[in-house]
Amino acid sequence: MKKHILSAAILSLFAASSFAQNLNTAYYTDGYLYRHDMNPALGNDSTTYISIPALGNINVNVQGNFGLESILHKNPRYGKGSNKKLTTFMNPYLTDEEALGDFNKGANKLNTEVKVSVLSIGFKGFGGYNTLEFNARAQAGFTAPYELFEFARNIGNQSYNIGELSANVQSFGEVALGHSHKIGDNVTVGVKAKLLLGVEDMTLGMKNIKADLSSDNKWTISGDAILDASMKGLTYETEVKEYENRPGTYKEISDFDVDGAGIGGMGFAVDLGVDWKINQDWRVSAAILDLGSISWKNNMQAYNPVKSFSFSGFHDIATDDEHPNSINKQGQDYGDQITDFLNLTENGDKGSRSTGIGTTLNAGVEYTLPAYRKLSFSVLGTARMRGSYGWSEARLAANWAPAKWFSAGLSAAAGTFGTSAGWIVNLHPKGINLFVGMDSFLGKVSKEFIPLNSKANLNMGLNIEF
Repeated sequence: MKKHILSAAILSLFAASSFAQNLNTAYYTDGYLYRHDMNPALGNDSTTYISIPALGNINVNVQGNFGLESILHKNPRYGKGSNKKLTTFMNPYLTDEEALGDFNKGANKLNTEVKVSVLSIGFKGFGGYNTLEFNARAQAGFTAPYELFEFARNIGNQSYNIGELSANVQSFGEVALGHSHKIGDNVTVGVKAKLLLGVEDMTLGMKNIKADLSSDNKWTISGDAILDASMKGLTYETEVKEYENRPGTYKEISDFDVDGAGIGGMGFAVDLGVDWKINQDWRVSAAILDLGSISWKNNMQAYNPVKSFSFSGFHDIATDDEHPNSINKQGQDYGDQITDFLNLTENGDKGSRSTGIGTTLNAGVEYTLPAYRKLSFSVLGTARMRGSYGWSEARLAANWAPAKWFSAGLSAAAGTFGTSAGWIVNLHPKGINLFVGMDSFLGKVSKEFIPLNSKANLNMGLNIEF
């Protein structure tokens, strides 16, 4: 685990089918039941519904400004001494422009999120519109600087100030109670209170990563690594191992062990929203979502006690493999130093800690065509505030509701993760509500059906209306 932290973090995020847990394309779509998840003031005032358990609202999303296509490339040597069609960006037969061109010059981010509505209910009452939800949510994030990939490809005689990289995985349950209320004829306000039931939160942070290769006599690589892990009953499994070429032993974290899954933390969050119908044509709204945090009962921490590794070359090499200066023995000695540098050592339970779940800001405006009131156009601005994994976008949408039982929409967006296009189709005849939509088209995928450009979203749900 410890020797492949970067690879494991990247690959696990690419392999996940799982960060915007809502369908932004549908923010102003008539008949879409879960607009209250994007703004608690946007209730379906005349609709009473209950979701089909675990099928009412399923949202799976992947977002990033680099993807699998940044890592893997067509092999320029295929058919010319190699039978492999694909290669990594580190292939020396690729030019630097080909190998590194798909990486972002700043922070390279990859976010994933899954949200499943276990049960959702909406109904009129108490002078307004009310919602009750039980949701399961999971999210993960990875961020790394451009300099990390540049260093991995071009290990030259210079100094690299790589900076920081981090990875996070978080999952929790959510019990949410919402209420929207009209103030006068044109203004609606909404609030949603959420009880958060934490399952796990793991964050790996590597800071002050530097590689000084400028000296002819010695290369030095340094950095600090800390793993904070919170989960009920979590402990680290360690192994005692011997060094290859020095006396003594070291402890290696080989795995995690969980003694009985359950609630590892509790928290609270709130959504606040407002919707103002200026007149028949214009409408504006704004909301702040997931304002809160989870307090975890434990923090099983691990760190790298040795902060640097130095390589000064091979000296006075002996021909006898058993000689202390043989190239084999010197190689083993450097291997022991690398082991110390990369090894994560358990630091015990550091007690309780609190983590946010990512606050989102939405602000939108809609214009309905006076000549054809079944068609409207809207702009939605979204900002997700979650530290290194934050992002923002602006989305333009066309919303069409030609019949009481049918509505649809198309959208285009630009933001942190580039451009994307989305759609929604919502069928809501009497007694049933079925919707399918995407904020990003799937695009090209690998043989394992993994999106190559790291931008894909699917939102679907089946509900009963009364």
